[in-house]
Amino acid sequence: MKINSLSLISVLSVLTFASAADAGVVADFYLGGMVGAGGQTMFTKDEHDASTSRLIGAIAGVDIPVFRIEGEYNYIDSSEFTANTAMLNGYVKVPSTLIQPYIGAGIGTMFSGKHTVTTADGTKINFDTDSTAAYQAMLGATVDILAVPIKFDIEGRVLYAPDIYKIPATNITPDIMEYNVRIKARYIF
Repeated sequence: MKINSLSLISVLSVLTFASAADAGVVADFYLGGMVGAGGQTMFTKDEHDASTSRLIGAIAGVDIPVFRIEGEYNYIDSSEFTANTAMLNGYVKVPSTLIQPYIGAGIGTMFSGKHTVTTADGTKINFDTDSTAAYQAMLGATVDILAVPIKFDIEGRVLYAPDIYKIPATNITPDIMEYNVRIKARYIF
């Protein structure tokens, strides 16, 4: 009788500790940062202006076996345009071991931006951007380093924000498309 009771207590103890140790596998919470470089194109009716750009940002989210949801902040900077973005992203992952491909989409806002236009005579005109909706799509892969609570993402991203400001005395409202490659580092809690 003592052996049966001892066996039952042992099995329950192992199951209790195993379920507590496995809790991080179901949902991993993370914080991280990113850097990126690429280009951007400003569209105004039949014209467009392209330039190189760079970004830095921060992320926070939750990673579950097939999906990942995160909030993201970016500061975008180029020679003619600066802006901030706040996005809510959703990802679908392909389950694998060390490298996990994924695809994602996000929706959010672009705010506190400035576009500097240089006229033909060399005069610089600054336009403050409006807060506007922004949309993005991402394609990338997560690299998981064993025994370290850090994951790295290598990601291509395209962001689109329509009607970022109105040019005074006209009906022209430029759109912007930002495209870049980003590297993210995520610390898993």
